[in-house]
Amino acid sequence: MTNTASLLERRVFLCVLDSVGCGGAPDAAAFGDEGANTLLHIAEACSRGECEDGRHGPLHLPNLAHMGLGSCINLASGSRAPGIDDAPQEADWAVLQEVSKGKDTQTGHWELAGLPLAKDWTYFPDTDPAFPEDLMQEFMARAGLEGTLANIHGSGTEMIDRFAEEHLRTGYPITYTSADSVFQIAAHEESFGLERLYEICKIAADIFHPLGVGRVIARPFVGTVETGFERTKNRKDLAIKPAEPTICDRVIAKGGDVRSVGKIADIFAMRGISVVGPKADDMGLVDQLLDACDTATGGDLVFANFVEFDSHYGHRRDICGYAKALERFDRRVPEILARLKAGDLLLFTADHGNDPTWHGNDHTRERVPLLIHEVPHGLQSPSIKPESTQVIKPFGFVADLVAEHLGC
Repeated sequence: MTNTASLLERRVFLCVLDSVGCGGAPDAAAFGDEGANTLLHIAEACSRGECEDGRHGPLHLPNLAHMGLGSCINLASGSRAPGIDDAPQEADWAVLQEVSKGKDTQTGHWELAGLPLAKDWTYFPDTDPAFPEDLMQEFMARAGLEGTLANIHGSGTEMIDRFAEEHLRTGYPITYTSADSVFQIAAHEESFGLERLYEICKIAADIFHPLGVGRVIARPFVGTVETGFERTKNRKDLAIKPAEPTICDRVIAKGGDVRSVGKIADIFAMRGISVVGPKADDMGLVDQLLDACDTATGGDLVFANFVEFDSHYGHRRDICGYAKALERFDRRVPEILARLKAGDLLLFTADHGNDPTWHGNDHTRERVPLLIHEVPHGLQSPSIKPESTQVIKPFGFVADLVAEHLGC
């Protein structure tokens, strides 16, 4: 039986590989995503020799495969991903299936944290314009704007390509949405001003959050017409605050800290978050995770999101870029494992899919893998029960694992 002392020495590292789905969602057809499978289709493209730009051959993920990734793909979708070993694994793993009626980042993370959505978010129609005129007039009046650009569905990079030059000329911010429940505002970080962008996003949140729109997102960019434009790391998500406690609140109530790595603090609107790490690219976030392995104390939850699989490659339908990002992350898995201490629990999972071979540029409804690594601590009883692995579980199973491991 686990004693109190051993509970106080336990820590959890929950790592969300944003959009790394493994297919097989039974309700995928309702979302227009029947047959979508992020990992499988990337692996198949690599096996066919279609991803030779900066990498070569079959998708090579030996460390994640050793933890059960290939087995997750097989269980989720009944398919074997070429190059990813799916032989029986000694590691603990499971497949997660979402119950909430959404396939966005906020919905996925909240459900992973034990808070499924009882009702769906508010979405904007794929029309031109997408946003109601009365709301946009209110937004412009309160923000002191003479106009806005775009006001349609589209990917962020597409919006910048199409409207950045006009934005620089007029000073009008670029507003757009997607299949997610979002109101996004892109503006030049220097000519428009980063703080001004953040301020008008707060105004937009005051208008759109009460209507059930999940997030208002600031998407700053830099550059010139001559050199081209690129988005910066200063993205800011203004999310609706969870209405009920999540596992993050329970960890804090127990006396632990919840340390945010990546955009976790934004997704939860700071509810249940103790410590927020700086913005960085995904490899920089891995560095922050390694630092947290050294500094987190007993009872802490380190909650990390690695967004570039989704934002850089999934939405842009960049199969080769996605493959390289997966392999880049896989190469760092041994570093993470080596920094863990006795009593630690490491979880790798995802919040939804974003199949880069799929039509459009939105997320895909998929099951997701859950890879579990628990470091023994003396003779203490393990948190993970054998009957809980190598099966399909709801997303909320992750919150259950965290609660069991930390005694909250």
